[in-house]
Amino acid sequence: MHYPFWYVPGLTSPMWIAIVAVIHVYVAMYAVGGAVLLVFQTRLAYKTRDKEYLDYLRRHTWFFLLLTVVYGSLLGIGIWWTIGLASPLATEELIHIFVLGWAMEYVTFILEILAIFIFFYYWGRLSESDHLKTGWIYAGAAFGSLVIITAITAFQLNAGNWRPENGFWAAMFNPQAIPQIAARTGGSLLLGALYFFLHSSLFLGNHERLRTRVGRQSANWAMIGAALTIIGGFAWLLNLPASGEAALVGAAVLNVLMTIIFLLTAGVVIMMYFGPIRNPKWLTPGFTILFFGAGLAATGTGEFIREAVRKPYIVHNRVLGNQIRPDEIPQLRNTGYLNGGVWTRAYISHKFPQVMTTEGNEPQSDTRIGQIDGEKLLNLPAEDRRLIGQTIFMYHCNDCHAVEGYSSVAQLTRGWNDDMIYNLVLNLDRFHYFMPPWSGTDAEALLLTEYIQEINHPYPAGLQQGLEEAR
Repeated sequence: MHYPFWYVPGLTSPMWIAIVAVIHVYVAMYAVGGAVLLVFQTRLAYKTRDKEYLDYLRRHTWFFLLLTVVYGSLLGIGIWWTIGLASPLATEELIHIFVLGWAMEYVTFILEILAIFIFFYYWGRLSESDHLKTGWIYAGAAFGSLVIITAITAFQLNAGNWRPENGFWAAMFNPQAIPQIAARTGGSLLLGALYFFLHSSLFLGNHERLRTRVGRQSANWAMIGAALTIIGGFAWLLNLPASGEAALVGAAVLNVLMTIIFLLTAGVVIMMYFGPIRNPKWLTPGFTILFFGAGLAATGTGEFIREAVRKPYIVHNRVLGNQIRPDEIPQLRNTGYLNGGVWTRAYISHKFPQVMTTEGNEPQSDTRIGQIDGEKLLNLPAEDRRLIGQTIFMYHCNDCHAVEGYSSVAQLTRGWNDDMIYNLVLNLDRFHYFMPPWSGTDAEALLLTEYIQEINHPYPAGLQQGLEEAR
């Protein structure tokens, strides 16, 4: 309510966050897990004096640098851009609560950039010990970044009983922090190994000895990662808030996705054991592409589930899905949803000055924006009421629902009459506990009802005919 809305037809703006964030996670997790595998194998190559192994690892570092630093950094900027547009109040909340955390994150990011550039560009020019120290500094900074970012996003899912007076560290060590850090660390090691398998199969196709060695060393770390992922995943389930548990159990698609992620993870572990550990010759391009795709699918599915169970919140107990704070609801129900936002009140004042009043209930003056008189809104012509209903929809509903497309309101209310829609609007959280409560007046509920009634689809004609015949 404190910011203008961003409408993305068919997809909804939060889905852009999901798309950009998941792609970024694929790279960010490789930056952590791949760094550990890279430095560990470089140490092993130095120890065994294996020049061919070192040459390959240097080529892999170039690929690693391009993907994690160049591409990953651009995606990081993309995340800030999308969350600032799609979830501005939640972004504001996380910035204010975690100011120290973001400062720490910027330090780790600078360390990452410096360390990986030195590690690659000074390869062969530093002593072995200094070269490895630089690599471990990079790996440590990447892991530090994972810890900070994961703790902040974990706070969105379960803030526990946190209050502002509890301070920064209490927010960082929220109930979901350690479980998600464990799961993300394990996933990073798994995904890092899959990147190594894919790269080595493509660039070491005729070098069986090296391909076998890279595969086995990567797989050993991947099995550790699998154990951490499983432990972290169960701890994640145990530390879900009541709203998260309800959202997980009540959404059929999430139950299907939970089954899919379990099967994909089990499949990756089995393939890991029977492939690179027991039969390194299986690491052909075809096998590793399939392997890599399964890992990306499992990671993306896990990220989708993690985000989906936050409903009805964007930040647990702090910001609701429609960009308002829970403690604002009573006031908005009393004075009006449109009156509660700077942008909405200015818009209505500009388009419909006749519905505005000053504090003394006098007609709106030219120099001052007063309050919106909700009853006067109902006296406007039908087209104007539709425009106001659309405005309420964009601010109150648009963050989760498209008109047509993803979670389409026009489809979800297909065939509903006015009374059904009106009762739904007034009791959103009662109809679906993962929806935010209605946060406006009865008059505004009527305007939203009229808009939804106009856009929703009719009851399927053939089905209606069949039911009437059955009666």
